[in-house]
Amino acid sequence: MSSHPPNYEHLDDQMIKLEVNLDNIPGEWLGYVMDLLFEAGANDVFYTPIYMKKNRPGILLQLLCSVEKVNIMKEILFKETTTLGVRYYPLTVHRLERVFQKVETEWGPVTVKEGLLDGKVVQRAPEYEDCKYLAQLHDIPLKKIYEQVWKEIDR
Repeated sequence: MSSHPPNYEHLDDQMIKLEVNLDNIPGEWLGYVMDLLFEAGANDVFYTPIYMKKNRPGILLQLLCSVEKVNIMKEILFKETTTLGVRYYPLTVHRLERVFQKVETEWGPVTVKEGLLDGKVVQRAPEYEDCKYLAQLHDIPLKKIYEQVWKEIDR
């Protein structure tokens, strides 16, 4: 494992991917379970529609977490979903270096996260919460905030 601080480009080889196939689970439970998993320290949680045995529709729940969080994630999955088994395996994640800059819009500042590969910017994304706050504060469409942020970045 790299000795760099988490904001530097590095390989994180202490990650685990957990997954379960779910059927006969109400949709409301899925959002609740996602919230619990994130609150317990999951790095990512996502759902994919699937077809299971006998062509039954189901949901594939997948999550990423650190090795230290596996037991709490399994406990949540067994207690809060309809699954009878959890698959999990080690995973390495290549994380880009992340830097943040402030971009001024006519409605206020927005933080932009940049991902660097070998020291060069290869990804940029305005922080959603900043954009949402300004859109609500000024009663304007969220997309207008994003549009102005992108214009400012491209200057």
